[in-house]
Amino acid sequence: MLTVHQFPCLSDNYGYLLHDTDSHETIAIDTPDAAEYLRQADLKGWRITQIWNTHWHPDHAGGNEAIKAATGCSITGPAEIEGKFPIDRIVSHGDTALIGGEAAQVVDVSGHTNGHIAYHLPQAGLAFVGDAVFALGCGRMFEGQPKQFWDSLSRIKAWPPETLLYCAHEYTASNARFALHADPDNAALQAYSDEIAAKRAKGEWTVPTTLKRELATNPFLRADDPALMAKWGGSAPYETFAALRAAKDNF
Repeated sequence: MLTVHQFPCLSDNYGYLLHDTDSHETIAIDTPDAAEYLRQADLKGWRITQIWNTHWHPDHAGGNEAIKAATGCSITGPAEIEGKFPIDRIVSHGDTALIGGEAAQVVDVSGHTNGHIAYHLPQAGLAFVGDAVFALGCGRMFEGQPKQFWDSLSRIKAWPPETLLYCAHEYTASNARFALHADPDNAALQAYSDEIAAKRAKGEWTVPTTLKRELATNPFLRADDPALMAKWGGSAPYETFAALRAAKDNF
């Protein structure tokens, strides 16, 4: 049985430890803050046996060396990690990563960076998506191109709607403000935004989210919606996505 331990770290990151109660394996999903990951594992009585990186940014792979030194764990991630932070096994789209008897599917979700991957565990109904998609948002397009990023989001859109999306940052309140600007007539989005505001007022987390909810409310996943295409322009969804992403960058 898999369990996810979530905790805040740095200024707005979430850390995740994925633990298998049968094999006693524990995976650090990304490594923004090595000391906090090690502390949280100790509090749970777990030993980190693997690291799964989603992309190369320091707030996702910067703790690799320290955690490996403390635990002897193995490190899996995309090729873009190599030469920047320690890595033992390079994976790409279509590969799998194992925890106990369960396989995570490695999925290309590039766009935020050119090698960004996600780990989708279909049996458990969850995915670790890094900075590819957020609650009501998506990552800034630092390295990729609009069609590339839209194709990545389309792969996420194809997962079962009940999939829990564990994204890496608490950006939801600011994402909601832009989403309402982008899609003001979306009643489901307005209700979601109100819920987010109430949660944040109480200091509660808004992550994880469900794919079903994001499909109904996240403008970046809805760039193929005819109403949004008409409002934001573009003859293809990736062009609408590009317009939305540019607008968010300057919002």
